[in-house]
Amino acid sequence: MIGRIAGTLIEKNPPQIMVDCQGVGYEIDVPMSTFYNLPALGEKVALLTHLAIREDAHVLFGFGSAEERTTFKQLIKISGVGARTALSILSGMSVADLSQAITLQEAGRLTRVPGIGKKTAERLLLELKGKLGADLGSAGVAAAAGDHSSDILNALLALGYSDKEALAALKLVPAGSGVSDGIKAALKALSKS
Repeated sequence: MIGRIAGTLIEKNPPQIMVDCQGVGYEIDVPMSTFYNLPALGEKVALLTHLAIREDAHVLFGFGSAEERTTFKQLIKISGVGARTALSILSGMSVADLSQAITLQEAGRLTRVPGIGKKTAERLLLELKGKLGADLGSAGVAAAAGDHSSDILNALLALGYSDKEALAALKLVPAGSGVSDGIKAALKALSKS
């Protein structure tokens, strides 16, 4: 199994790159989160990799962080989620956002990723619950606003706030707040920032 590639970046054609390792060019598919953090052409690059062996091809996937690769491996274990879909998920949202959506059981955030329908999103939430997100600190956001954090977050997103703004405001909602009180507290926090 090829676990890491280090060499010179010689091609960038999203989502694929080519890395020259002592005269051998490796074509590697990367999520956009990794792609945006790549150095310029001709620079040295090191990526953690996952080799997927299929009947018709051997495909190498590259990741800028160990947490991205671990998340990718968790995603492809799920029935109906292939490597391309997993790559799309990691391109559409960060690992932290994904883990937060899973912790808060937010299928709506997952369906915003191209290629993820309602059924796939629900399957992801079910299969990854407890496996992804609990140890990344996002469970604290859910506990901070009580059992209504998901409703409060959805309301803020529906009002046009970004995920980042809504989550920051949700952290400031007093514990045990009801939905309407939580929304008011979050909006108050957002108006001050």
